[in-house]
Amino acid sequence: MLGRLNHIAIAVPDLEAACVIYRDTLGAKLTQPQALSEHGVTVVFIDVGNTKIELLEPLGADSPIAAFLAKNPSGGMHHVCYEVPDIHAARDRLKKQGARILGDGEPTIGAHGKPVIFLHPKDFSGTLIELEQE
Repeated sequence: MLGRLNHIAIAVPDLEAACVIYRDTLGAKLTQPQALSEHGVTVVFIDVGNTKIELLEPLGADSPIAAFLAKNPSGGMHHVCYEVPDIHAARDRLKKQGARILGDGEPTIGAHGKPVIFLHPKDFSGTLIELEQE
């Protein structure tokens, strides 16, 4: 069911400062910031060849990233995203196996313009997992 690793997401308290570190210190090439109001975040992607890093900053106080940063003020790894060939088939299979899908269980459109779902971290060794349609 799992395809390739699409990205690793890192929550940051200050997106602009994080971009400076990745660009100026590590020499990374970054995308322009993209506000995703439906997910409550602003994102920047860094292509590292074999995958991407996604920097996440909360878009407002109600953002799930704001809650994460309240517990982890310096930021940190937020989730891992894997590609799947069929998001609905993956969701249905996972639900049958007892995995919890966050939100209403229906895919939403993610930062790449493709359907995504998030899986409860308590079902996956404490790791929040995002699945994205290939």
